[in-house]
Amino acid sequence: MGRDRRMARGQVRSGRRGAGDPHEGLPGGADPREVVVVGPGPVAAGIGAWFSADGRRPVRVLDDLPSSAPETALADVGALVVVPHRGDLAASWAIPPVRRRAEVVDLVERALAAAKAARVPHVVVVTSAMVHGAAPDRAVITDDAPVLSPVGGVPEGVVGDLLAVEEVLARFARRSQALVTVLRPAALVGPGIDTIMTRHFEAPRLLAVRGVARPWQFVHVDDLAAAVALVLDDRLAGPFTVGVPGPLSAAEVEAAAGLRRIELAAATAFGTAERLHRVGALPAPSSELAYAVYPWTVDAGGLLAAGWEPQRSSSECLDVLLEGVQGRITLAGRRVGARDAAALGAAGAAVALIGTAAVWRRARTSRRG
Repeated sequence: MGRDRRMARGQVRSGRRGAGDPHEGLPGGADPREVVVVGPGPVAAGIGAWFSADGRRPVRVLDDLPSSAPETALADVGALVVVPHRGDLAASWAIPPVRRRAEVVDLVERALAAAKAARVPHVVVVTSAMVHGAAPDRAVITDDAPVLSPVGGVPEGVVGDLLAVEEVLARFARRSQALVTVLRPAALVGPGIDTIMTRHFEAPRLLAVRGVARPWQFVHVDDLAAAVALVLDDRLAGPFTVGVPGPLSAAEVEAAAGLRRIELAAATAFGTAERLHRVGALPAPSSELAYAVYPWTVDAGGLLAAGWEPQRSSSECLDVLLEGVQGRITLAGRRVGARDAAALGAAGAAVALIGTAAVWRRARTSRRG
């Protein structure tokens, strides 16, 4: 019945199997050949580790494909999983934005071209539900919700990189004979994962925009990997959002994290962030602040109907996140050392904003001088 519902909604296209199909031994007659996971960072590594522990398919994890004849790395594989969602903010911010965008797009373009040349039957690409945007009145994001279409081109920042990837993927899907699936997870947690969202919990206070009730939803990288396995098992194509049902309220998150929040007017929060980014004190563009203070909750209806069963609740995911950031202090998106953190104590985000604003004023004075 779940499959019939998905087909009726037009969100999923299932691969067809004919008589004598050799793909035996896995659910749905899925291809038992090797799965290749391509992408740098802890998200790709986490997906690969899950497949390795699962043991039903051989798996190979590559940071990238070779620049020369990349299709040779995909000879006779059953599926390619491309993970441009690095999940390593420190590494992403260490690369100049223009070069980072070019590298991410090049990785995906070469991987997709290699998959086509090697006739890989199923391609899965992992981006993020952030490509749908966050806003005070953001409706719950469903599988078929449109991605952002920014006026004036794709914005800078990590979210902009993933939107550029989505454009590449859309072109490929229109021309490809392979099954193409895109998974867009909610805020990811897991070993080594470092994102805009995890860093929000490294600050002395949780920033909130006045008048906005922001729910929190997470998904563990192991459950994301299980979603990848499901779409391969059932040979499903199309877009799927990936998020644990039952988001947490802001009050629940604050209590679990043991952090107080500071509320600012939206104009103050975003205006300060924009000025700090302009002078280099804030690595992320101010537009990405929206994901920390506004809703972007997903409804993983397609995956749940197909049988996906996340093993960790949002509350358990938050525990994983908090354990991972323990002992770290971040101000304006940048981590500070233990000596600086001790000096800051519980001064809170208000002091952080004042301090970073002072950096902005000094930078402006320096330019004038």
